[in-house]
Amino acid sequence: MNVPPNAPTAALAWSRPLIRALIALNLLYAAGVLLMFVLSLIPGTILWDALGMLFPAEHRGRIVFGLRTIMIVGIAAAGVVDRVLRQLLAIVDTVRAGDPFVAGNARRLEAIAWWVLLGEGLRLLIGAIALATTSSMPELDLDLHFSAAPWLAVLLLFVLARVFAEGARMRSDLEGTV
Repeated sequence: MNVPPNAPTAALAWSRPLIRALIALNLLYAAGVLLMFVLSLIPGTILWDALGMLFPAEHRGRIVFGLRTIMIVGIAAAGVVDRVLRQLLAIVDTVRAGDPFVAGNARRLEAIAWWVLLGEGLRLLIGAIALATTSSMPELDLDLHFSAAPWLAVLLLFVLARVFAEGARMRSDLEGTV
């Protein structure tokens, strides 16, 4: 089958609407967490009862504080995800236009790497908050583990950003010699 070199693939055709949908879902997530945070400020146990969460009286204050803090960090994490998705959308647009090796994409990939690094930091912060909040509750089993995958992804993104920057530079040099 002969396919023109710049013909969009099925994955490329679906990428823009998929990323847009993910942006919308992420916004809904952030709104949901914000709503939970606001409901958690209402005196009484309306939110905790709705979620089926029963806290021992001696730990209630610390657990509620920890959960509220995690909600705030979760909203910040949604902002990080939004930045990553919007940078990725801009990269997809340049690929669809047939011009991916531009300096702007190198900057976008580097920005994505920094955002992913920040997101992983926020994930670790949430784990630390959860651990500190529940440390005196042995009956609660938290699955807090380290994963090398996000850190490798950050490294890969920085390398890929450099590859794109070099590709854009070489392209500019080539255009200058023609």
